Amino acid sequence: MNSAHSINRASDAEAICELAAKEFLRLAAEAIAERGRFTVALSGGSTPRTLYQLLSGRPYRMRIDWSRVEFFWGDERSVPPDDAESNFRMASEAMLGKLPIPEANIHRMAAEREDLDAAATDYQALIGRVLQVPADGPPPPLDLVLLGIGPDGHTASLFPHTAALEERHRWVVANEVPQLETNRMTMTVPMINAARSVIFLVAGASKADPLAEVLYGASAPREYPSQLIAPANGTLSWLVDDAAAAKLPAPENT
Repeated sequence: MNSAHSINRASDAEAICELAAKEFLRLAAEAIAERGRFTVALSGGSTPRTLYQLLSGRPYRMRIDWSRVEFFWGDERSVPPDDAESNFRMASEAMLGKLPIPEANIHRMAAEREDLDAAATDYQALIGRVLQVPADGPPPPLDLVLLGIGPDGHTASLFPHTAALEERHRWVVANEVPQLETNRMTMTVPMINAARSVIFLVAGASKADPLAEVLYGASAPREYPSQLIAPANGTLSWLVDDAAAAKLPAPENT
C-alpha cells in the first residue's frame, strides 16, 4: 500500500474503539471550530457498534456539540431502515437514538428503494445540498469516513471484482454484489478519498490475512478493494487489534 498512513495497535476491539472515540472527539472539535460543523460517514459492523456505544455514553456525549454533527453513511444494505441488517438501524440503536441530534442532521441511505440507482443519485444530490456544493462536480470532503475491512478485503460495499470499483466520477452508486446475490448502495472510492480523515477499525483473527495483504501485499485492488483507499489531501489511520495484526511484519506507530 503506497499512501501515507498510520497504524495503531491495541489489545482488542474495545481498546481500538477507545482510540477511535478519542480521535472522533478531536476531529469533531477541530471541524466545529474551523468550519462550524462536523461531517461524518458511519460504517456498519460489530466493531463500529462498540465505538458508537462509547460515543453515546460518558464522557464523550457531554464533550461534543451534537447539534453541529451531520451524519451520513458509507454504505447500506437493500433493506428497510428497521431491518435487523440495516446499518442505519444499528447506528440508531447504538448511538443516534441516545443523543440530542436534530433529525435534520441524520442523512440515511434509502437503500430499500426498488430503483437503487435512482436512490444513489438522490443521495449524491442530498450530500451536495448539505455540503452546499454542486452535485455534478468533484466529491466534497467529509471530515471523517469510518470504514472496516471484510475477510475478503472489501470496505464499505466495495466488494472484490464489482463494478463500483471502476467508478471515477459519481460519489454514490448502486453496486451489484454477485457473490452475495444482492445489491448495495455505497460511497465510491473518489468520495471516500476526498475525506479529510479516514479511519479503518479492524478487529478479529478473520481480518489478519486480508489486512496483511491490503497493507503489505502486492497491489491488487480488484482483489482487495481496501487498497484503493488513499485520501488525496487527508489522513488515513488504521486502528487494529492484536488478533487482526497477527500477520503484520512488526508493531508500528508511524
